[in-house]
Amino acid sequence: MSTPYIQFAYTVFASLIPLIPLIAPIKEFAMKTVLISGAGVAGCSLAHWLRRGGFAPTVVERAPGVRPGGQAVDIRGVALDVVERMGLLGPVRAAATRMRGMSILDADGNELDRSTEATFSSGRLNSGDVELLREDLIGMLGQLAQEQAEFIYGDRITALDQDEHGVRVGFEHGASRTFDLVVGADGLHSAVRGLAFGPEADFLHHLGSHLAIFSAENFLGLDNWQLWQRDGDAGYGIYPVRGNSELRVAFGFASGPFDPANRNPEALKREVAERMGALRWETPRLLKALWAAPDFYSDAMAQIRLDRWSRGRAVLLGDAGYCASPLSGQGTSLALVGAYVLADALGRTGGEHRAAFAEYQARLRPFVEANQALATENPGGPAGEESVERAKNAIALDV
Repeated sequence: MSTPYIQFAYTVFASLIPLIPLIAPIKEFAMKTVLISGAGVAGCSLAHWLRRGGFAPTVVERAPGVRPGGQAVDIRGVALDVVERMGLLGPVRAAATRMRGMSILDADGNELDRSTEATFSSGRLNSGDVELLREDLIGMLGQLAQEQAEFIYGDRITALDQDEHGVRVGFEHGASRTFDLVVGADGLHSAVRGLAFGPEADFLHHLGSHLAIFSAENFLGLDNWQLWQRDGDAGYGIYPVRGNSELRVAFGFASGPFDPANRNPEALKREVAERMGALRWETPRLLKALWAAPDFYSDAMAQIRLDRWSRGRAVLLGDAGYCASPLSGQGTSLALVGAYVLADALGRTGGEHRAAFAEYQARLRPFVEANQALATENPGGPAGEESVERAKNAIALDV
């Protein structure tokens, strides 16, 4: 090669040397890998936002696929802005429930009161908030995230080993892998929280009741109308879905904590059936539906409270870090907003996790506390409308 070409190449190389300090961080940021435990609202939302921010997300979910069933959930206030920024506001509104009102029944099923202005599950019917089935929302978020992230179904995290370079993660079935960061978005009984922070009992605050949710045929013939019935310290909330072809039955009862060893579905069904059996009205048919339900779910009404949501390279999101309980009506909104704020903090700090996690906590903590307070404001009933309005907008997305 002739001398002029060598000199030209050297000149180009020399001109790039001052840029190396700038190029290296960009490359490192773009290649950061994040393992998210849990393919629910929080996990799928975070995967979407991280990929848009230049991260490489992987989602691990212990279920073999998208979990079916679940209650109607609410997206309120600033969470609707998050959904709009995801490009999902139109589909979310199209999937909204179409409730016309509700009846309140006595122990024998006689109507005591009714409302065409609000329901206990969604609040005021003329608000801009959206109520839809959890499985419909998960379907939208999952489809969006699966186009942008790696998904591993049928596996779970069993070990975390952190050092200054990353987190070595052990799986129940798959081979161990190393990630830059790990996010626990795996719910009230988070495995990541247990591995990184300690026993669940240190952070779980029981609210004195349990909830069971299952589907049934619409044997009551409900037409976009909810029924709420209470007898002593137990009762039902029942509403139709899927064009009035199905029911969602929410059964609640006062109770202390269950034995964690009896958290398997059959043991929970027996416990719930025993509690339901003491009620009158349509209980025999509801019990039959309970035993046949393929999507039965039951758990304590409880909150998770921690001083810090991160430890090293591990961080908690949604119910895993700050569950407000279904009694707040804000669990879905907390998950959506939390995912946005966490991803935004990681992007704003160039992926530096210490600064990002500190910013995430500082920005989100007041929003979490305001929404957790909704669950305890009015024991046995919903929080006041003014409190809900304040809590659902108690954060700014842009800083």
